Amino acid sequence: MNLSEAFLNEQIPLNLRPMIPATLKTAYAAAATLIKDEPILNVQSAKDGRGRIVQWAVDLGFQRLVTSGQWPFDMDWKYFAHPTGRYLEIRPSHSVLTISQLSDPKKQPRDVRFRANKRLSAMNWLTNLPDPREQEKPANGIHILLVHGHQTLNFSHLGIPNPNHRRGYLYRTPDLMLMPHEVEAPEHPLEDTDTEAVMTLKEEIDKWRRDSGAY
Repeated sequence: MNLSEAFLNEQIPLNLRPMIPATLKTAYAAAATLIKDEPILNVQSAKDGRGRIVQWAVDLGFQRLVTSGQWPFDMDWKYFAHPTGRYLEIRPSHSVLTISQLSDPKKQPRDVRFRANKRLSAMNWLTNLPDPREQEKPANGIHILLVHGHQTLNFSHLGIPNPNHRRGYLYRTPDLMLMPHEVEAPEHPLEDTDTEAVMTLKEEIDKWRRDSGAY
């Protein structure tokens, strides 16, 4: 198991992952019902923006997961690099998770500045990039992407993005939409070497946070 996979498994354990497809299905259904029942949302210009309604419904679903305690994480609403709106940021202990719609599950979302900042400043522990303290604006942890289908809910994955945007992911889970409702303990749990590597990584993140005053 590589470090990216081991770290993702530690930050978002398997027992929390069945909530992802359930939340996405509920959000897509709610968006479809709202669009169907509201004439304003059925004009052509609104139909072209259907993804925005889905995005809001998904954000609400995951906000509720956090505020209800079903996901034991923190969250915040962050401004985009150009303050045209906000995006949901979910914070496991040593990572930052953001959510995006995609048409191709093998690719990263379009390379907007806020994602690029997170991807480049958070991957230093997993690759041989420069010391994160030399970055202009350090991230608060390793960036995790939760991606799901754009027009239809035909896939969902968690992944740690590759610093090279065109190369996709350092690690990406299998399709979460195919997960059973309950997940048994893994047949091959983390080996001691994997656990030690993840703990070392978390210690490095903690040190970076203290040194940089990230939070």
